[in-house]
Amino acid sequence: MTKYTIERIILAFVTTCIILTITFFLLKILPFQQPAATTEEGVIAYYTTQVKLGYVLDFSTIQETLGTYLYKYTDTAKETHYFYIRPVGDQYIAWIEGIFTEWNWGVSSTIKPNYSAMGIIFGKLPYTIKVNIWSVIISVPTGIILGIWAALKKNKLTDHIISTLVMVFISIPSFITITFLLLIFGYNGKLLPTQWPSDSASLSTRVLGYIIPVMSLSFGSICGYCRFTRAELTEVMSSDYLLLARTKGLTKTQTVIRHALRNAMVPILPSILSEFIGILGGSMILESLYGIPGIGALYITALSSKDYNVLLVDMAFFTVISLVAGVFLDLSYGFIDPRIRMGGKK
Repeated sequence: MTKYTIERIILAFVTTCIILTITFFLLKILPFQQPAATTEEGVIAYYTTQVKLGYVLDFSTIQETLGTYLYKYTDTAKETHYFYIRPVGDQYIAWIEGIFTEWNWGVSSTIKPNYSAMGIIFGKLPYTIKVNIWSVIISVPTGIILGIWAALKKNKLTDHIISTLVMVFISIPSFITITFLLLIFGYNGKLLPTQWPSDSASLSTRVLGYIIPVMSLSFGSICGYCRFTRAELTEVMSSDYLLLARTKGLTKTQTVIRHALRNAMVPILPSILSEFIGILGGSMILESLYGIPGIGALYITALSSKDYNVLLVDMAFFTVISLVAGVFLDLSYGFIDPRIRMGGKK
């Protein structure tokens, strides 16, 4: 397990580097991100920062063959500065050096000009994490309980009702669900906020603000867990060793709790982590619709405003958390099921 863990971590690190490298070059071949500052001081500060980061070159004379000309200004010492785009390869080297030496991922150009891109991400991250954690807390037990109930009532009316509702709700995207919830409970019912409450709102208003987005994210996850749990538990309950347990005198409830559930949970528990990652990805559109100031909405904002550095850091977050989750997902099988861990030693 130790060797396998090290190999998976190294592979995840290499994969992260490859993905971010490709993303960096794809973003940098796009037109240069012009600053959103409205004053000359702000524009000069932006280009000066880009020079320090290694993305722009500063010359005192016009360069005819260097590359794309960006901006010119004369400082208080009557010295003229000409800014040119640095070659993409040199920008990449400067970017890598900035990350490993100063943990500097660049600055924002339009969302918060000259502000750290990583700082913007950290400021938005708590909102996304809170909404998604509450969604997982609600969806995991609810989905597993419904799946167990459907499996125990296999081919009966209860099973048919649960299975039908699962097929209906699992087919509806979260952004469609939140639209109906906003219409029913927000605009028509006036029971819940129609937009994410501000941090200065009352505690009750902020608590109510979680209901619609959490419900929208939870429906699909509940259906996924329910269907998965029902399928696994139904398969386990039809196995020979459960029939043997019944012949030894155990009741149906005892065989389900002691044997069936424990074996059915082996593939279900690791899926909780991957489900959390899936919810994070699906919350991008939902955050934009409900006005949640999280990293999902930030991704859409950075893309539309061509804030490439913020977009790159946002994509890096989703890439890293997905790969880390994949590592934990693979390792969790061995810790949950000793047979898999013992098999890896052969």
